[in-house]
Amino acid sequence: MQLVDYLAQETAVFLMITGLLGLMVGSFLNVVIYRLPVMMQNAWRQECLEFLGQEQDAKSDEPFNLAYPQSRCPGCGAEIKPYQNIPVISYLLLKGQCASCKIPISKRYPLIEAFTALLSIIVAWRFGFTLQTGFGLLLTWSLIALSFIDIDHHLLPDTITLPMLWLGLLLSIFDIFTNSHASITGAIAGYLILWSVFQLFKILTGKEGMGYGDFKMLALFGAWLGWQYLPVIILLSSLVGAVIGSLMILFIKHDRNTPIPFGPYLAAAGWIALIWGETINQTYLKISGL
Repeated sequence: MQLVDYLAQETAVFLMITGLLGLMVGSFLNVVIYRLPVMMQNAWRQECLEFLGQEQDAKSDEPFNLAYPQSRCPGCGAEIKPYQNIPVISYLLLKGQCASCKIPISKRYPLIEAFTALLSIIVAWRFGFTLQTGFGLLLTWSLIALSFIDIDHHLLPDTITLPMLWLGLLLSIFDIFTNSHASITGAIAGYLILWSVFQLFKILTGKEGMGYGDFKMLALFGAWLGWQYLPVIILLSSLVGAVIGSLMILFIKHDRNTPIPFGPYLAAAGWIALIWGETINQTYLKISGL
């Protein structure tokens, strides 16, 4: 109890501990971002083989999950020792290279670790030593994993999205972020809004403009924050998506016909609404005179 009181009073210490926790979680998220899509693809392949009555792959008996096998260098296959896997620090000490074969290690790994720590600190700073911080961190970490998986595979796994959606509805019973009425309405409206846009775009163009995972993610935010935040999230995600998409076309010659995942923009907008949504809503209402 004394420790709890101490952390509640010492904001700097609380933020520092949260940042260190964010670094460790960021290291784990690197594993999730790489392995979860592979696990899903393996499961889909085995289901297809079973449906077709064909023999299972010999490799199917070899476990591949978030805990096994141990991480290895993609170049030489050397196992990564625990002391070589300290978030950010190990990357700096190894000078961004494998300890065995000296092949370059992607800068993305330490950047995700540092990014997770930074967002975790912001959440802790915003909500303080409260239940909102604990659940806000869980949502933040889930959004980071979803965003990078969507960037890599154009996929928003239900194994992350749906449990977080249900958790948002559960939290509304206790008025953690919003009440049950706003949460249930938000979840329904969030899904139907993007589903309707999807159907209208498909009728007009004959193409699918977004994936079903995007519907579920907006429903997730509706469940966590309430229907009142949906306009802000949609506006912010569209604005960020338009700006970044235009910059990609102008500066890195991104093919206009190549689809850009909407999930990361939606996740960014939803996270901004989580932290500053009330201020944004109040500012908008004041400016609009409503």
